[in-house]
Amino acid sequence: MEHMQRNQGTEGVPVAFFLKSLLFSYIITGTLLAILAFLLYKLSLSEKTVSIAIIAIYIVATLFGGFVTGKRMGNRRFLWGLVMGCAYFVILAAASFIVGKGSIEVGNSFLTTFALCAGGGMLGGMLS
Repeated sequence: MEHMQRNQGTEGVPVAFFLKSLLFSYIITGTLLAILAFLLYKLSLSEKTVSIAIIAIYIVATLFGGFVTGKRMGNRRFLWGLVMGCAYFVILAAASFIVGKGSIEVGNSFLTTFALCAGGGMLGGMLS
Protein backbone atom coordinates (compact mmCIF):
# COMPACT_ATOMS: atom_id res chain seq x y z
CA MET A 1 0.00 0.00 0.00
CA GLU A 2 2.83 2.38 0.84
CA HIS A 3 4.41 1.67 -2.54
CA MET A 4 1.18 2.68 -4.33
CA GLN A 5 1.02 5.96 -2.45
CA ARG A 6 4.57 6.87 -3.42
CA ASN A 7 3.87 6.19 -7.12
CA GLN A 8 0.80 8.38 -7.14
CA GLY A 9 2.92 11.41 -6.31
CA THR A 10 5.40 10.76 -9.14
CA GLU A 11 2.93 9.96 -11.91
CA GLY A 12 1.68 12.59 -14.31
CA VAL A 13 3.42 15.62 -15.69
CA PRO A 14 5.77 17.50 -13.38
CA VAL A 15 4.72 20.92 -14.63
CA ALA A 16 7.31 22.82 -12.58
CA PHE A 17 10.14 20.74 -14.08
CA PHE A 18 8.73 21.19 -17.58
CA LEU A 19 8.60 24.97 -17.12
CA LYS A 20 12.13 25.04 -15.69
CA SER A 21 13.41 23.09 -18.70
CA LEU A 22 11.62 25.49 -21.01
CA LEU A 23 13.05 28.48 -19.15
CA PHE A 24 16.55 27.04 -19.34
CA SER A 25 16.10 26.53 -23.08
CA TYR A 26 15.33 30.23 -23.36
CA ILE A 27 18.34 31.11 -21.22
CA ILE A 28 20.47 29.12 -23.68
CA THR A 29 18.78 30.96 -26.55
CA GLY A 30 19.41 34.36 -25.00
CA THR A 31 23.04 33.58 -24.24
CA LEU A 32 23.73 32.28 -27.74
CA LEU A 33 21.92 35.23 -29.34
CA ALA A 34 24.01 37.64 -27.25
CA ILE A 35 27.18 35.90 -28.45
CA LEU A 36 25.88 36.09 -32.02
CA ALA A 37 25.16 39.82 -31.63
CA PHE A 38 28.69 40.37 -30.35
CA LEU A 39 30.13 38.43 -33.29
CA LEU A 40 27.93 40.38 -35.68
CA TYR A 41 29.25 43.62 -34.21
CA LYS A 42 32.91 42.57 -34.26
CA LEU A 43 33.03 40.57 -37.51
CA SER A 44 30.31 42.18 -39.63
CA LEU A 45 28.74 38.82 -40.43
CA SER A 46 26.57 38.47 -43.54
CA GLU A 47 22.80 38.23 -43.29
CA LYS A 48 22.93 34.64 -44.52
CA THR A 49 25.42 33.67 -41.80
CA VAL A 50 23.27 35.30 -39.12
CA SER A 51 20.14 33.50 -40.39
CA ILE A 52 21.91 30.14 -40.31
CA ALA A 53 23.22 30.86 -36.80
CA ILE A 54 19.73 31.75 -35.55
CA ILE A 55 18.35 28.48 -36.94
CA ALA A 56 21.19 26.58 -35.26
CA ILE A 57 20.45 28.36 -31.96
CA TYR A 58 16.78 27.31 -32.09
CA ILE A 59 17.78 23.72 -32.79
CA VAL A 60 20.39 23.61 -30.00
CA ALA A 61 18.00 25.13 -27.46
CA THR A 62 15.10 22.79 -28.29
CA LEU A 63 17.42 19.78 -28.53
CA PHE A 64 18.65 20.52 -25.01
CA GLY A 65 15.13 21.09 -23.69
CA GLY A 66 13.87 17.88 -25.31
CA PHE A 67 16.84 15.93 -23.96
CA VAL A 68 16.36 17.10 -20.37
CA THR A 69 12.60 16.64 -20.49
CA GLY A 70 12.84 13.19 -22.06
CA LYS A 71 15.42 12.13 -19.48
CA ARG A 72 13.12 13.19 -16.64
CA MET A 73 9.91 11.72 -18.04
CA GLY A 74 11.42 8.31 -18.75
CA ASN A 75 8.85 6.86 -21.15
CA ARG A 76 7.63 8.32 -24.45
CA ARG A 77 10.72 10.52 -24.44
CA PHE A 78 10.35 11.49 -28.10
CA LEU A 79 6.80 12.67 -27.42
CA TRP A 80 7.87 14.77 -24.41
CA GLY A 81 10.70 16.23 -26.49
CA LEU A 82 8.19 17.09 -29.21
CA VAL A 83 5.92 18.78 -26.66
CA MET A 84 8.90 20.76 -25.37
CA GLY A 85 9.84 21.88 -28.89
CA CYS A 86 6.25 22.89 -29.65
CA ALA A 87 5.94 24.81 -26.38
CA TYR A 88 9.21 26.60 -27.16
CA PHE A 89 7.84 27.58 -30.58
CA VAL A 90 4.49 28.77 -29.20
CA ILE A 91 6.24 31.11 -26.77
CA LEU A 92 8.61 32.27 -29.51
CA ALA A 93 5.67 32.98 -31.85
CA ALA A 94 3.74 34.79 -29.09
CA ALA A 95 6.75 36.99 -28.31
CA SER A 96 7.17 37.76 -32.02
CA PHE A 97 3.46 38.61 -32.23
CA ILE A 98 3.70 40.98 -29.26
CA VAL A 99 6.91 42.65 -30.45
CA GLY A 100 5.50 42.92 -33.99
CA LYS A 101 2.50 44.81 -32.56
CA GLY A 102 -0.01 42.14 -33.49
CA SER A 103 1.15 41.26 -36.96
CA ILE A 104 2.84 38.01 -37.83
CA GLU A 105 3.22 36.38 -41.24
CA VAL A 106 2.40 32.71 -41.41
CA GLY A 107 4.56 31.69 -44.32
CA ASN A 108 7.34 29.31 -45.18
CA SER A 109 9.71 30.79 -42.59
CA PHE A 110 7.10 30.48 -39.82
CA LEU A 111 6.33 26.86 -40.66
CA THR A 112 10.00 25.99 -41.10
CA THR A 113 10.80 27.45 -37.68
CA PHE A 114 7.97 25.39 -36.18
CA ALA A 115 9.30 22.21 -37.81
CA LEU A 116 12.86 22.93 -36.62
CA CYS A 117 11.76 23.60 -33.03
CA ALA A 118 9.47 20.57 -32.89
CA GLY A 119 12.05 18.35 -34.59
CA GLY A 120 14.89 19.58 -32.38
CA GLY A 121 12.87 18.88 -29.24
CA MET A 122 11.82 15.45 -30.49
CA LEU A 123 15.41 14.56 -31.42
CA GLY A 124 16.57 15.65 -27.97
CA GLY A 125 13.91 13.44 -26.40
CA MET A 126 14.95 10.47 -28.54
CA LEU A 127 18.62 10.95 -27.60
CA SER A 128 17.87 11.13 -23.87
